[in-house]
Amino acid sequence: MASNKILMIAIVTVFLPTIAMATTYIVGDSSGWTINFDYQAWAKDKVFYVGDKLVFQYPQGVHNVFKVNGTAFQNCTIPPANQALTSGNDTIVLATPGRKWYICGVANHCSDYGQKLAITVQYSYGWAPAPTPSSPWAPAPSVPTTPPTEPWAPAPAPSSPWAPAPSVPTTPPTEHWAPAPAPSSPWAPAPSPYPWI
Repeated sequence: MASNKILMIAIVTVFLPTIAMATTYIVGDSSGWTINFDYQAWAKDKVFYVGDKLVFQYPQGVHNVFKVNGTAFQNCTIPPANQALTSGNDTIVLATPGRKWYICGVANHCSDYGQKLAITVQYSYGWAPAPTPSSPWAPAPSVPTTPPTEPWAPAPAPSSPWAPAPSVPTTPPTEHWAPAPAPSSPWAPAPSPYPWI
């Protein structure tokens, strides 16, 4: 029983700060979700996080809300009608980070009257993923999965033309050494070329 209470306290301690810090945004503030409103200017000074909520308020039947991709947003391409939010008080929880796009699919409200919103959702408060390479084409750094099989040794230094010559021993080796024979004397008789004489 006591362990259940401790577990519950741990869960609340972890998740309460994120829940408490989540923000609910009324899209367009007091103007709501309508035509002839600059939603990009409205979103410009706001930072949206995972867990925040967007509330689209409008007179039911006059507007609707579609979540679309970037291409549909640019072209004001209206998805099938069964994908529309139509309550007049539609709440969307921002569940994942990244770019999000919303448009009105009634008549030409998106294309002619600018009834569209694009935002970027950040990771939730206090949590961030591991850094990614700055370029999407940069390979991820490789990490060896097994240790090297040979002991490590530093690489030999490259030779340099200014490096000193290797030293030569100054004493003769001790094994197999014998003094050089003495030079023959100039007064010694030369050997006879005729050994029989």
